[in-house]
This record gives sequence, structure tokens and C-alpha cells, in this order.
Amino acid sequence: MSRIFLDTNILLDILIKDRPNHHYSGTLLGKLLDFDVYVSEDMLTTIYYVAKEKQKALEFLAFIQNEWHIVSFGADVMREGIAFARKHGSDLEDTLQCLCAKYNKCEAILTSDTSFVECGIRLETYETFLLLHQQTNSILERERKGKM
Repeated sequence: MSRIFLDTNILLDILIKDRPNHHYSGTLLGKLLDFDVYVSEDMLTTIYYVAKEKQKALEFLAFIQNEWHIVSFGADVMREGIAFARKHGSDLEDTLQCLCAKYNKCEAILTSDTSFVECGIRLETYETFLLLHQQTNSILERERKGKM
């Protein structure tokens, strides 16, 4: 099963209905069932902090805890992230998430941040992720029909 790392903005889009990309969340959650999903532990407190509906946020965090992989940065990723951000002038939070995804062998990072840092892992937007997954499902469906 492929591993995908979710950026904080994706989780906020799923949780908060008035965010511009919330309309993707239903389709996205269905497609994510085909993946091992990874998030970093630091984004969970960020989500709770940003959410206005605290009880709903706690329910969402419980879902994440039960269904997805919650991973930490650790000292090595933090050290490498700070050095990378200083050298490249990149956003530290994005850099840490990218490196965390890399250390956990994720194939892609799903983000709606157009300026997300690049550290050697494929970046996907909602559109590219959903389109790619739709094409993959179509190919598998055609193969299944061909075998019948």
C-alpha cells in the first residue's frame, strides 16, 4: 500500500467547513482508504488550536489516531530541518513536514500550499491526487472487467 503524507492545511480543510477547499474532503477521505496515511504529531495541536469547534476537533483527532499513522520529528529531523531552512530560506514547518514524510518513506505529500518546500518527495494538490487516483481506479476496473 502506498504511503502519503498530509500537510496541515489538508487536515484543516477536512475539519473546517468554511475553508475554501473543504468541498474536496468527502471525496478525498474516500480515496485515502487506499493509502497508508501519515501526519506529524505537531499538526494535531495546531488543528486543535485553530479549530473553533473544540469538541468536533477532538473527534477528528480521535479519528486520526485510530485510522492514520501519527509520526514525530525527533531530534535528527529537527536538526536537518533547521539546517535546510537556513540554507534554502524555506519555511521551517513545511521543511519539517517534508523531511518527516521522507524519513517515513512516503511517496507523496498532499498539500494545497503552492509554495510548499521541495525536499525530494512528490508534491500533489487535491486536483492531481484525485485525478491520478481516479485514473488508477479506471485502469484497475478495466482490468477486472477484462478478466471476467
